[in-house]
Amino acid sequence: MRFLPESASADAIRLIETRGLRAFGDGLVSTVLSAYLLSLGFSGRGVGTIITATLVGSAALTLVVGLRGHRVGRRRLLLMAAVLMVVTGVAFGVFQSFAVLLIAGFAGTINPSAGDVSVFLPTEQALLPATAHDRDRTALFARYTLVGFSMAAAGALCARVIHGRAVFFVYAGLGAVVLTRYLLLSPAIEPTAGAPAVPLGPSRPIVYRLAAVFCVDALGGGFVVQALLALWLYRRFGFSVGTTGVVFFWSGLLAGCSGLVAARIARRIGLIRTMVYTHLPANGLLILTPFMPNAPLAITCLLLRSALSQMDVPARQSYVMAVVTPAERPAAASVTNVPRSLASAIPPIAAGWMLDHSRFGWPLVAGGVLKAAYDLILLGMFRNVRPPEEEPGGATPSGRA
Repeated sequence: MRFLPESASADAIRLIETRGLRAFGDGLVSTVLSAYLLSLGFSGRGVGTIITATLVGSAALTLVVGLRGHRVGRRRLLLMAAVLMVVTGVAFGVFQSFAVLLIAGFAGTINPSAGDVSVFLPTEQALLPATAHDRDRTALFARYTLVGFSMAAAGALCARVIHGRAVFFVYAGLGAVVLTRYLLLSPAIEPTAGAPAVPLGPSRPIVYRLAAVFCVDALGGGFVVQALLALWLYRRFGFSVGTTGVVFFWSGLLAGCSGLVAARIARRIGLIRTMVYTHLPANGLLILTPFMPNAPLAITCLLLRSALSQMDVPARQSYVMAVVTPAERPAAASVTNVPRSLASAIPPIAAGWMLDHSRFGWPLVAGGVLKAAYDLILLGMFRNVRPPEEEPGGATPSGRA
């Protein structure tokens, strides 16, 4: 049985490979980052400040890539990002000064989340649809999500045996491997000759509306990025880095596998409804988690949430790529992801301050409420805006109003 759709090209395989390698590094770093920074003597607010810097920096780089990257070339952009990943890992492994780490976090590729919020994302997201037929687009994004979360889970599990500065040197080494894989991408990933140089054209209104709505979700997500969730587990239940890594392993594995289910659901009810109907109950579980009286019940809530919360990821990525023209995909991926990164960068400082003053999971409650509000707004605004395959006579019969 083929893992990828039959129409997937060799470039699709390479992009999914690099997603897995990067995700392993992200899972490892996001599990260890808070404990490492605390060991250097930083407060919860200091940890939150560095996390905010990483998210703001990622947003700035992503915006530049989306609006100016079409002048450079997609393969070259990915190669430059891989080099930056190597440099970032070395900087975090060598230096311990708060100021230096703040700058390295802002200018580099460190990702405090189990999901992908890096400069790599918009370029890979824009390239994937062209590596398979439209009918296989959501299924391909589902595999991309599965590999990402599964490898992030493996990285989190490895936090049991990889500690301290070594984590960041491993991250740098993964960047070097990613670089070699990008070198194998074919010329087919580049835009065709004569493709328009304007980043966004006729799809600008819907892209801007989507970006604004996605901000609400990202604002909630900023309260519960994996590095902050780890900090809460350390302080609320006294978990070690190793125990937290095991929790994140199972959480990531469930999140990754859920992507495959999301593709099947989307074929029946449409992409928007798949995003909302799976995400909303997940946010209810997130709100309930800090009210649990003991660690086993809290972890149960988190794992159940993980089994639902990431089903919207392949559906969201597929939807954005479907409602714009192929030439607009790189810019659309960037413009919809940049506000997400910026919005998610705002809460970590506040969340760190909350966790300095209370072991109760107020950040989880705030994040869950905001993310639930996003679900309702998204459904209200876009339930009747269908991608081509959901239109009457399209590739699938789903998405009826």
